[in-house]
Amino acid sequence: MEPNKLHHLNSCPICNSSILGIYLRADDYFLTHEHFKIDACNNCGFRFTNPRPSKQDIFRYYESVDYISHSNIQSGILNKIYHFVRTFTLKSKNRIIGNYFKSGNLLDIGCGSGEFLNNMQKNHFIVTGIEPNNGARIFAREYYKLNVFDEVEIENLKASTFEVITMWHVLEHVYYLEERIKQIQNLLSQDGILVVAVPNSSSWDAKHYGKYWAAFDLPRHLYHFETSSIKNLFEKYGFKLVKIKPMFFDAFYISLLSEKYKTGKLNYILGIFNGFISNSLALLNKKNYSSLIYIFKYK
Repeated sequence: MEPNKLHHLNSCPICNSSILGIYLRADDYFLTHEHFKIDACNNCGFRFTNPRPSKQDIFRYYESVDYISHSNIQSGILNKIYHFVRTFTLKSKNRIIGNYFKSGNLLDIGCGSGEFLNNMQKNHFIVTGIEPNNGARIFAREYYKLNVFDEVEIENLKASTFEVITMWHVLEHVYYLEERIKQIQNLLSQDGILVVAVPNSSSWDAKHYGKYWAAFDLPRHLYHFETSSIKNLFEKYGFKLVKIKPMFFDAFYISLLSEKYKTGKLNYILGIFNGFISNSLALLNKKNYSSLIYIFKYK
């Protein structure tokens, strides 16, 4: 296989400053074990993978049957934990959205195999999905009978149509941030909400595990958000942050996987213990959880 081409960013994707410094060096512990680094903007602090695989090559880093969000494989303890937690969190996501809308048109960008969309369809929403992975897209269409389209089709969706647009652990994968946010601006209805869930690179477990923190997930995660950077990003395009909610279970799953990356084996006791510590400290420290859900409205 030919070496992957890398794309280097010369300026910050949020503030456009060209004064950058190295934040962290880490490997792709999930798949290739290649070396990557994260840069941080010296002006606004935003962290991003730099350089990163080219748009043409990035797909290679998802080519694994173990990439859980694209599959329904439930063999292995980590997969079983993931699917158990996903079933539980579907109810939580429904409650969050239900605080704003009880029905309407909902678009899930990066919908994976469609479990969230299927759940929301059962709860009185007209749902549409965008999913770049062909296998996950076919599964969502055939198993759940959902309207799920390839990523290129987002440009063909009707403007101002969706009361709710969601991105569950997707924004960190988006190759062209500005283009995607402008698309969301166009698709969101008046008074609609945008719900974005991302890992929090300033959480206790991120600092504890450092380069082994599983939610850095280099190079699949192109951006490494914290509350200030995601707020600054969306304010740049006219969005207002209205609410932040925690994702409690992420600390446990991420800590378990981080232990595996760090030591080469699963340590359930230590992983769960560190997840508990992270959640406990987040409760005391400005709700700085391992992953956070941000709810935006377009001004």
